[in-house]
Amino acid sequence: MHFRRWWRRALVLFAVLGPGFVTASAGNDVGGIATYSAAGAKFGYIVLWTLVPLTVSLIVVQEMAGRMGAVTGQGLAGLIRENFGIRLTFIAMAALFFINTGITATEFAGIAAWAQIFHLSRYIIIPLATIVVFLLVLRLSNKIVERVFVIFSLIYLSYVVSGIQAKPDWGAVIHGTLVPTFSAETGFLVTVVGLIGTTISPYMQFFLQSAVVEKGSGPRDLWNVRADIVVGSILGIVIAGFMIIANAATIHHAALINHKPPLDIDTAQAVDFARALEPLAGQFAAGLFGFGILNAGLFTATVLPLATAYIICEAFGLEAAVDRRLREAPFFYGLFAAGIVLGAGLVLLLPADQLFRYTFYAQVMQGAVLPLELVLMLIIINRKRVMGKYVNSRTVNIIAWTTAIVIGGLAIVFVSQSIFNWP
Repeated sequence: MHFRRWWRRALVLFAVLGPGFVTASAGNDVGGIATYSAAGAKFGYIVLWTLVPLTVSLIVVQEMAGRMGAVTGQGLAGLIRENFGIRLTFIAMAALFFINTGITATEFAGIAAWAQIFHLSRYIIIPLATIVVFLLVLRLSNKIVERVFVIFSLIYLSYVVSGIQAKPDWGAVIHGTLVPTFSAETGFLVTVVGLIGTTISPYMQFFLQSAVVEKGSGPRDLWNVRADIVVGSILGIVIAGFMIIANAATIHHAALINHKPPLDIDTAQAVDFARALEPLAGQFAAGLFGFGILNAGLFTATVLPLATAYIICEAFGLEAAVDRRLREAPFFYGLFAAGIVLGAGLVLLLPADQLFRYTFYAQVMQGAVLPLELVLMLIIINRKRVMGKYVNSRTVNIIAWTTAIVIGGLAIVFVSQSIFNWP
């Protein structure tokens, strides 16, 4: 009887998994793998505590996006236009396009890293990957593409297994998770901003809210929407935590016992982080790591430019649908193609030894611009004429505004350090 009750609850839980779970899976993209791996490899377990407030902030921010979609029936881009006018909308959408194109480039950088692992030329693989991305979007349903890649994303569970098999110091893991620790090492602040940027990526809110609207969720479905977001966010953070643990227990630990400096993020290559999977895969660790970043790269390089085109077209009331002909939706197809071609082209122009560095710092830039998006969301969601009785509670406002202010402060310090070369 107890088993049946548990099974029914499990079925109900999996039944409500939707946009929130897909968004969380998309969050573990190439940039996420790179940033979590770099954090664990360089700083060990002491960065784990950042995931605790990040979990709370991620759930709160994602819940706001999901609630706005369910209550208004509109995506975030459309609400920005209605509430702030065409000028600010243009600026926001231009910024979104350039940021998302930069993130698309990191996905192709992951594909290039996969090519390096197997000694293949990125000048052949990247053009082929670009063609594959176009075919996936134009020939298959977007939902099919999402579900297939989410299933393949189960490979990230290998970090959980590898992290356990690496036999980490669980006392240090618990201490690093529960006790905030700051490091005077160069790059700690940058890494924290990168962790924020890759965990609460600006595009995720647009993507999630549009997905909730497309699913047809309304105010009566808010429990399901929230359950989906909470479960998806926690699963995503748990996997991120084990990425840090696996790298800390292998790469960072090896540096300590050999009395060598930690892996330098500015000079590291993607293949260096394959060692984190050696406790599980042994000599096949590089291949497993390569398949993981290939899956992540293809998935997000497929979904992100498409979602960006949809969002921008929504903001300006333009036709947007892959089942339309080119002459019926030229702006939509133009944006989609530009995002892919520019992202892939940038990777072909970057030096091979700079691909990982670019991927990491792209996440840092996401963290730096995130507060601007959060402020717009908070202004909209607290307007009763927009949300009615579904405006933010005081508690949610405190958490959300604190998130925006703290991240904004960190971003200002980071930018100041970069400009004035402060220590």
